Amino acid sequence: MGGYGFIRFSLPMFPEASAYYAPLIWGLSMVAVVYTSLVALVQHDMKKLIAYSSVAHMAIVTIGLFAFNRPGLEGSMVVMLSHGLVSGALFLCVGVIYDRLHTREIDRYGGLSINMPRYALLFMLFTMASVGLPGTSGFVGEFLSMAGIYAMSSWVALICGTGIILGAAYMLYLYRRVAFGEQKNADAAAMTDLSARELLIMAPIALAVLWMGVYPESFIAPIRADIAHLDARLAQAKPKGDAAVTAGRPAAAGEVRE
Repeated sequence: MGGYGFIRFSLPMFPEASAYYAPLIWGLSMVAVVYTSLVALVQHDMKKLIAYSSVAHMAIVTIGLFAFNRPGLEGSMVVMLSHGLVSGALFLCVGVIYDRLHTREIDRYGGLSINMPRYALLFMLFTMASVGLPGTSGFVGEFLSMAGIYAMSSWVALICGTGIILGAAYMLYLYRRVAFGEQKNADAAAMTDLSARELLIMAPIALAVLWMGVYPESFIAPIRADIAHLDARLAQAKPKGDAAVTAGRPAAAGEVRE
């Protein structure tokens, strides 16, 4: 909803004000990307880990929106669409095993790929989409967003890239501890695989994640005209990339600014 508010109201209605506060948005978003990723790495609760990962993904969205270029805007839109699918699916994966064992502690699980292979396969797909694996919905949005961010500022792109690397670390670490390894808890080893009802709920989300990753044009084409109109609206107020990062500090001795 916050991303929609930026696209629908803040950017088109107040382009000059949005450009003025863009360096502030970049700074807050960079902190959010790195800090929430580090916090996610030390979580013991699956739901909290996924929640912190959501904050990191939304920080990529805000930087992409305030990059003030078409790749950034299109990428942010696709990230939001993808995140609605992937984050919901990951929370659903947590709910499936919570319904069986009534705990979200990661250490209570392990080796679920042995007794729950269908669950492990779908959980892996959604984990890879969250990481941004090519062929999934997460890759398309993050690639476009990073392209727009890099065109705006290479330093901001570098920090955002660090957050994406940390995102891969905590999501793969989560999956390894839940799906692989030794089955130390008998109650987790006795859990049954996905039921027909659960499979019927998760399979369409998996298909949509793959569809968006393999054929993203079907999602980008309907928004392209609106993004082009918004980009034209922002063209006159566009911040000057790397130069805007230093706009908030006094000029150093001998430094010349435009």
